[in-house]
Amino acid sequence: MYKVGMKPQQGQREVAPHEFLQLAGHPLRWRLLVELSRSDRIVSELTGLVSEPQSLVSYHLGKLRAGRLVFGRRSSADRRDTYYGLDLAHFGALLSATGGALHPALRLMPRSPGNALTGPVRVLFLCTGNSARSQMAEALARARSGGAIEVCSAGSHPKPLHPNAVRVMREAYGLDLADQASRSLEAVARRRFDWVISLCDRVREVCPELPGRPQAIHWSLANPVTGDPDDVTYPLFQQTAAELEIRIGFLLALLAERSPPPESPGEPDDRPQ
Repeated sequence: MYKVGMKPQQGQREVAPHEFLQLAGHPLRWRLLVELSRSDRIVSELTGLVSEPQSLVSYHLGKLRAGRLVFGRRSSADRRDTYYGLDLAHFGALLSATGGALHPALRLMPRSPGNALTGPVRVLFLCTGNSARSQMAEALARARSGGAIEVCSAGSHPKPLHPNAVRVMREAYGLDLADQASRSLEAVARRRFDWVISLCDRVREVCPELPGRPQAIHWSLANPVTGDPDDVTYPLFQQTAAELEIRIGFLLALLAERSPPPESPGEPDDRPQ
């Protein structure tokens, strides 16, 4: 699972600056990091993207995992597969610490995501039930972008909004989900989006090709809805929301770099309502 900050476990030590440079600086490992910075991937996808044999890719993924630059989680769609991802927050902290170890002035300064967004950017979040993960992502993306992006969510098998999703958004982030409702993937299948972000492994397997060929990103998040009582699963919702907030912060920085120019007057408006 995605670790917020990926702090060392008991008995582990943090990666030293020179070790970080050795880990990230290897040409193949750097290519893997670049791919994982864009989307969570399984090994077979990575081998195709970097054009290297699976054994070599798996070896270097093992090195990156040992250095806690990369995490892995079993796919909920096929337990034989493991999704790998890059903890951008942890990587950024190591990069900043490495620069600071050389000279204090080289520590990285965090940017404010969302402020530089220009032009209409349309984002769709998908999960299976559209009752928890994608609903929270929709609310966080809308709030953290200051309304600069047009965002909606949907599910392949929609279910009613989960009470814990409403609760964690209200208590931890001051966001009200009262105006959000679950919708089916079919309801948005004809709409145009610039980015489609799948939040569970199962919906990624069934997502159809959407109009305009939007950019696709996958975040492999565990489902906080386990069937246990709400008070038992609430910590899982807190953890999912915290992960989403971090990922959405980096997404907004990416969108700021790639947002399209404003549409010309008179161009048909087919944005999600």
